[in-house]
Amino acid sequence: MKILFIHQNFPGQYRHLIKYFSMQPDCEVVGIGSGVNIPVSQGIPNVRIHNYDPIVPPHHKTHHYIRGFEAHVRRGQSVARKALEIKKNGFEPDIVCVHPGWGEGLYIKDIFQNSKIISFCEFYYSAYNSDLDFENSQNISIDKKLSIRTRNATLLISIMASDLCMSPTYWQKSLYPKEIQNKISVIHDGIDTNTIRPIENFEYYLESQKLLLKQSDEIVTFVSRNLEPYRGFHVFAKALPLIQNLRPNAHILIVGENGVSYGAQPSKGTTYRELFMQPVLDQLDMSKIHFLGRVSRESLTKLFQLSGVHVYLTYPFVLSWSMLEAMSAGCLVVGSNTPPVEEVIEHGENGLLVDFFSPEEIAQSVNKVFSHPDRMQRIKNNARQTIVEKYDLHSVCLPQQVQLIQRVYHGETFR
Repeated sequence: MKILFIHQNFPGQYRHLIKYFSMQPDCEVVGIGSGVNIPVSQGIPNVRIHNYDPIVPPHHKTHHYIRGFEAHVRRGQSVARKALEIKKNGFEPDIVCVHPGWGEGLYIKDIFQNSKIISFCEFYYSAYNSDLDFENSQNISIDKKLSIRTRNATLLISIMASDLCMSPTYWQKSLYPKEIQNKISVIHDGIDTNTIRPIENFEYYLESQKLLLKQSDEIVTFVSRNLEPYRGFHVFAKALPLIQNLRPNAHILIVGENGVSYGAQPSKGTTYRELFMQPVLDQLDMSKIHFLGRVSRESLTKLFQLSGVHVYLTYPFVLSWSMLEAMSAGCLVVGSNTPPVEEVIEHGENGLLVDFFSPEEIAQSVNKVFSHPDRMQRIKNNARQTIVEKYDLHSVCLPQQVQLIQRVYHGETFR
C-alpha cells in the first residue's frame, strides 16, 4: 500500500498513523507539509517528506469574504505542484490522508485521480448555535454572518472530492451539512493511556517557581494553548478570587501562552491575560497562582498526574486533547456544560459539569472536590475508565483508523 499524508503542520493529527504505516513492510509512506523538519527529528523514520513552497499572501484588494479562500487556493495550488512533482518521480498513492482546513485538499483528486482521498473533518463554521454566537449573539453583524458562510468553501470543495472523511467527535461531525455527514466516520485521534496514567503519591518540583508540590496538596490546573476567551480564561480569571476564598491553601497552575489561537485579537498593546487578570489582581494571593507559560508534553502529563482538579472551559468548539489527557491521568475534570464536553463527561459520574459563564459554580465545584473525604475518587476512577474504554490510542482509536484506511484501500463502500 502506498499512502500520502498531507498536513500543513506535518504530521499534525496523523503522527501515530504515519508511524504505524511506516513500520509495515508492505507500505510506502510519503508526507507533504509546510516547512517540515527531517522526519527522524519528529520520531517518524522511513518516511519521505516533501515541503511545498510558501504561499503568497492574498491581495489586499481581494474582497474580505474571500481573502482566506484566496490563501487556501494558493496553498492548494502549491501542494498540487508538489504532488505533480512526486507523481513524475514515480510515486502515486493508493490512499491520501489530508487535513483540508487550510486548502491542501482542494486539488489532490485532480493530481491523483485514481487515489482514495480521506479528509480530516475538524470543524465546520457556522454563525448559528456554535462558537461565533456563543457569547455575543446580539452583536454579530450580517456582514460577519455572510463571511462565515463563505469560509466553508474550502471545506466543501475538498470534502466533495473526498471518498471518505474522519471526525474526532460526534458533535464535530454534527456541524457539517446533513448531505455530507454520511461520508464522515467518527474516530478520535486517541490518548496514550499507558503513558498518561495515574501515579500514587506523586510529587513534582516546579523549577521555575522553586516549589515542590505533592498530590496531597490542593492543586488546581488550567491548560490552554493560549489564555483566551475561546477556552474560557476570562471566566476562570473571575473564579480565581472565589476559589482562593474557599480554598486558601490551593495552588493554581495555569499553562498557556499570551497569544491568540482562536477568535478576535485583544486591544492593541495588551494580552487577554493582562485584560482579564487586572480586575482581580488586588483580590488574589499571587504567591499561590503560577503562570507556567508553554510546557513540554512530558511536563504537562506530570501536572495532570499531580493535579486534584482540572478546570476545562470551552466555547462550542474543537475538543482539546488536554481534557481527555487529564481524565486519563486520573484527574477530576470540572468542565463547562458545552456540547463537546458533554459528549465525554456525564455530570457526577466521570466529572463535574458547570455553567461556562458561572465563576461561582466553578469555585463551588473545586471546593466540593477538595472537601470530599477522598476527593471524589470514584469519579476519578470512572474518568480514567472512560478514556481507556473509548479513547485509548493503542487499543481503540489507532486500530479503528488503520481498519478504516485498509477498508478504503480494499474498495469497501460506506453508508
